[in-house]
Amino acid sequence: MGDQEEENYYGKHGTPQKYDPKFKGPIYDRGCTDVACCILLVLAIVGYVVVGVVAWTHGDPRKVIYPTDSRGQFCGHQGTANKDKPFLFYFDIVKCASPLVLLEFQCPTTQICVSKCPDRYMTYLGAYSSRVPADLQYYKQFCVPEFGDLSKAPIEVLKDKECPAMLIPSTPLARRCLPAIQAKKGVIMVGNETTYDDGRGGRRNVTELLEGARKANVVLEMRQLAMKIFEDYTVSWYWIIIGLVIAMVASLIFIVLLRFLAGIMVWVMIVLVILVLGYGIFHCYMEYAKLKGEAGSDVSLKDLGFQTDLRVYLHLRQTWLAFMIILCVVEVIIILLLIFLRKRILIAIALIKEASRAVGHVMMSLLFPLCTFFLLCLCIAYWASTAVFLSTSNEAVYKVFNESACQFSGQTCSPEKFNTSNVTKLCPDAQCLFAFYGGETAYHKYLIILQFFNVFMFFWLANFVIALGQVTLAGAFASYYWAFKKPDDMPAFPLFSAFGRALRYHTGSLAFGSLILAIVQVIRVILEYLDHRLKAADNKFAKFLLSCLKCCFWCLEKFIKFLNRNAYIMIAVYGTNFCTSARNAFFLLMRNIIRVAVLDKVTDFLFFLGKLLIVGSVGILAFFFFTQRIKLVQDTAPPLNYYWVPILTVIVGSYLIAHGFFSVYGMCVDTLFLCFCEDLERNDGSPERPYYMSPELSAILLKGTLEPSKSTDSQG
Repeated sequence: MGDQEEENYYGKHGTPQKYDPKFKGPIYDRGCTDVACCILLVLAIVGYVVVGVVAWTHGDPRKVIYPTDSRGQFCGHQGTANKDKPFLFYFDIVKCASPLVLLEFQCPTTQICVSKCPDRYMTYLGAYSSRVPADLQYYKQFCVPEFGDLSKAPIEVLKDKECPAMLIPSTPLARRCLPAIQAKKGVIMVGNETTYDDGRGGRRNVTELLEGARKANVVLEMRQLAMKIFEDYTVSWYWIIIGLVIAMVASLIFIVLLRFLAGIMVWVMIVLVILVLGYGIFHCYMEYAKLKGEAGSDVSLKDLGFQTDLRVYLHLRQTWLAFMIILCVVEVIIILLLIFLRKRILIAIALIKEASRAVGHVMMSLLFPLCTFFLLCLCIAYWASTAVFLSTSNEAVYKVFNESACQFSGQTCSPEKFNTSNVTKLCPDAQCLFAFYGGETAYHKYLIILQFFNVFMFFWLANFVIALGQVTLAGAFASYYWAFKKPDDMPAFPLFSAFGRALRYHTGSLAFGSLILAIVQVIRVILEYLDHRLKAADNKFAKFLLSCLKCCFWCLEKFIKFLNRNAYIMIAVYGTNFCTSARNAFFLLMRNIIRVAVLDKVTDFLFFLGKLLIVGSVGILAFFFFTQRIKLVQDTAPPLNYYWVPILTVIVGSYLIAHGFFSVYGMCVDTLFLCFCEDLERNDGSPERPYYMSPELSAILLKGTLEPSKSTDSQG
């Protein structure tokens, strides 16, 4: 046999192509790949663990959970002097209207922890003058803890800032005592009053309290929204779980039926998607018609603006009109695609049938996404906890706050030494108050770098976990394809064998591919951050350049994901390193670009319709349940602040569940398709070099060009 004949016989990968009963396919001949990247990943993980330990040593999540008084002490934390004082009280809430709040995130007024918020109007001068012990005792609980001399002159008490000049009826919001502001016939009032005594002989309008309350916490409204959302989760979490279980059962049933009735299920899926979208259009039209003539229903979305209560939008005709137009556009696009791709859909169904047979021989693959999901949850939990501990590992920083001009204003200070310093002599009204958490040590200076490393490692490890799942599934399904006698030549446990091969030989290659993707994703995060910072700028060229970069890196990320996915399949099949696998996969796909565009993407479209069917069905069920429109269970639905919270949660969760199940089929189709292209190039269907594809697959993909005898003989 000559050199050229020998090369053709063994192929470019050194794997014999002539049928041999002892040969089990190209997936078994391999060695370790990209060892340097494997070592780099191990070192990075060790460094990540070190960063986590350092963060957990210095961090204190209580800084996020509990409000902090002027001395940096937590309100309501167990084991401290303030354990029975969960609320933060501001001596003069009006000072929170100062622009300083937006710069320092701290009001220039004394703040203490209290057991309850004041419920009445009262001034210290009035309480002292009344000589009623009960009034003074009530007032004392809103003074600094060390204040105890009730006989001290009021002027001295107020000068030393030991007690607030006045008390205002307040309500706790986000653990902060804010004025109990209400509107009656368009008039802003606090405790049925439009003015109040400031405790210094003057009267003020309550609108000043409103401005101070607005800026007391720049994220107060968002926290209030978050609290309401949290309340909705506490009363609806079990119904959300039930909805997700329904989505999981529906996905599992659909996948099992797809295994045995692939052709019928695909057409049923297509018809049901069209019907579900049609019903959505009909429902939107009925709601649109029902609102005709109702007061306020013709207000435009632009005039209404953003509302946290999304139920407001459902009372507008424009909302339902927008929904109806969107659904109509989606319906028309899907119908047109089905018309133009009707012949290709038949071919895609044949490929899905072959994938169903492969999944049938590797049934454990349907549960493998749970393993990937668990590992991703670990990555997310470690990243989130490390981020919280890093962000709370700063030390309490105190600064000088004053009402009048002072040269020391804004400088750091020490509460223990402040009263004996020169600051109090030069600026009598100055105070040393807790400002924020920071630090001047080397550790605190490099916190931003540690946070960046935390984000980078999260992307790297998350992409590595996804890559491991893809290689494992590809290896299992490749063992099916390259088994000459299916399933006799397959390993006993193809999924576990593929998982072991991936970890033993190709950890470095997976680390390499996920590293490239992580770098691009981190660059995209940086660009998003810069875009956020430049929103207030007027430099149009910079914004245009940033938009172009964001678009380019978005396209680059999509391309790398596509290339990585196919490279991982080649790694699972041949055991080559990442660069070689990526190059071979890319050129193999380019040589079969028509098949890729027509066949592979049609199957992706059909799987998308399947996910859309499951998500749409479960979403409609959740909508009718949580809006109490199902009469049989109308009293069972929990009372909610925002019913869109559990509905969106169920929809997003259902999509992730459906995507997890369909991703198995998607990976199976991609693997079989790539193996088919490789099989087609390496073999010719002759008895010496028979195809490894099944007769059913060869009949549909080769459009009958194979001789029946060759196809039959190739399967023994």
